[in-house]
Amino acid sequence: MSEKMQAVVFHAPGDVRVEQVPTAECGKAEMLVQVDACAVCGSDLKSSKVGNPRIKPPLTMGHEFTGIIRRIGPAAKSAGLSVGGRVVMATTISCGQCEYCRRGWPNVCANLAPMGFSYPGGMAEFVVIPERALVNGHVVGVPPHLPAEHAALAEPVSCAVNCVENCSVREGDTVVVLGAGPMGLINACVARAMGAAQIILSEVSPRRLAMAEGFGCDILVNPDSQDLAAIVKDATGGIGADVAIVAAPAAAPQEQAVHLIRKRGSVCLFASLPAGKHILQMDSRAIHYNELRVIGTSDSTPAHVATAVALLASGRIPADKIATHILPLSEIHQAFELMERGEALRVVLKPTP
Repeated sequence: MSEKMQAVVFHAPGDVRVEQVPTAECGKAEMLVQVDACAVCGSDLKSSKVGNPRIKPPLTMGHEFTGIIRRIGPAAKSAGLSVGGRVVMATTISCGQCEYCRRGWPNVCANLAPMGFSYPGGMAEFVVIPERALVNGHVVGVPPHLPAEHAALAEPVSCAVNCVENCSVREGDTVVVLGAGPMGLINACVARAMGAAQIILSEVSPRRLAMAEGFGCDILVNPDSQDLAAIVKDATGGIGADVAIVAAPAAAPQEQAVHLIRKRGSVCLFASLPAGKHILQMDSRAIHYNELRVIGTSDSTPAHVATAVALLASGRIPADKIATHILPLSEIHQAFELMERGEALRVVLKPTP
């Protein structure tokens, strides 16, 4: 193994470099993975522009990765995983000890430590899986037939699995998804895979609506020119959708969502709003008299990742449509440009063999 490896390293806002760094070394209780695909998340783009207080530079970026196990430390808790197997991760690593972990909610652990933020991430030729991740079951095996560029989508798909489970989507439900960015489309796909009979997708960008046409949604709506509430009522016999998932990072759709669902329906706030612009004006009477559930959803657990892997492996998630661009690791800046222009859903980076 070479003493150096290629990696995407965050140095400061506006200063992300592709450079040669010392090759990752596996400790006695750790696992070494050879990365062959890493998707670029919106949080990576945001960090590259404005930074993130959790990142202590210089640090290798990336958390939506997959790869092949090359070494398992003699003291590592590998949970049946073996050298040569493909893995993905629930990459926001829980502590396993706090009250939330004890209650079985590791995704809201009080001491989360994400890959690519607290630990060196997967935008590199190799990545070390830390002991804490192995002890707490954050590494998930992948069937060998699933291509690397599709397996790398397991982390974002797992976040949608958490969302759809939180919403209690049932067979036959009508689900409205607000926002047709990558995570809106992934949520729509997961909702369908989990039983939704009708998907209504709302998006103000004509470009994104055009990209959404191949995802099998039943009704596409541009709320800038169409009456979304009227369309939802018409499609549901006048009562409203069972679930609204807000994947648009804007206040207006989050505030509108309570008016799109039936009595005792659910609104899930999937997208976060930026600090300083996060206060909403919600119709409390609609929530109160209609007995609505307004819930948040954040990140995912290892169980959600395992479900995501199963959905991807079964072909129920159109991974080939989600991974719109496959680029070498060296073209991270082109990936960011594609994302900023709205031309890509998920860009997947592949280290040079």
